[in-house]
Amino acid sequence: MGDFVNIFIKSAFIENMILAYFLGMCSFLAVSKSLQTAFGLGLAVIFVLGITMPINWLINEFLLVNFEVEFLRFIVFIAVIASMVQLVEMVVEKFSPGLYAALGIFLPLITVNCAILGGSLFMVTREYTLGESVAFGLGGGFGWFLAIIAIAAIRERIRYSAVPPALRGLGMAFLLTGLMGLAFLSLSGIDPAVFGGYTPSK
Repeated sequence: MGDFVNIFIKSAFIENMILAYFLGMCSFLAVSKSLQTAFGLGLAVIFVLGITMPINWLINEFLLVNFEVEFLRFIVFIAVIASMVQLVEMVVEKFSPGLYAALGIFLPLITVNCAILGGSLFMVTREYTLGESVAFGLGGGFGWFLAIIAIAAIRERIRYSAVPPALRGLGMAFLLTGLMGLAFLSLSGIDPAVFGGYTPSK
């Protein structure tokens, strides 16, 4: 259990998809103008990462590796991601039409969000187990959610500030993202095992 908490904290804070690897920047910058839409997209990313990671792990371990067709990883992983995004899109449209309209094209674009595919590829290269993949997916999604909520809250706040014209819009968003990335970089020296109550064996 300690291992899973360790991976969750590490992927959410120390190796944040947005602020450490800058994956998924397109939707991050485009949807973070409003706190409501950022919250909805953040939840969608948590769900998609949390559900596609174990599915892709099972497919990779029991199909692709067994039949020695690992070269199909990209196609298969994207197909699984697209299926889950379609499911999320139908649920959001059914239960929250306002949020669905506000997210617009960026909801289906989760399919090509490099943070989602990057998570599955990290899972393979790091040789995670099924449980570790679930923890990594949920942690990565939660970290992405925190980042987009934080920048959306800041961007809503600075609308009423005297921002120089040259920095309004994306200019300020890039500056804020860089500063947040530096802040999260300070967490890289922290051992996540301390928070998980887990002491790695020597």
